[in-house]
Amino acid sequence: MSSDEDPCPTDAPRPPRAGGPPYAECVLCREPTEYPESYKGVTLCPRCEWQEAQRTACSG
Repeated sequence: MSSDEDPCPTDAPRPPRAGGPPYAECVLCREPTEYPESYKGVTLCPRCEWQEAQRTACSG
C-alpha cells in the first residue's frame, strides 16, 4: 500500500435520503430508516448506522 492510500476509507456509498414516507426498514432491527422504501440495497436506521460505524472504526 502506498503512503497516500487511506487504510480506513470513510466515503462508503450511502443510499439517497427519502423525502418522506414510505421509508425502508433497517436490515438489522426493522425500524424505519431515513432512506426510501424503493432503494435496493442495505439500509440501516441512524442508531444501527452509528453502531456499525463504531464496530468497524479503525483503531489505530
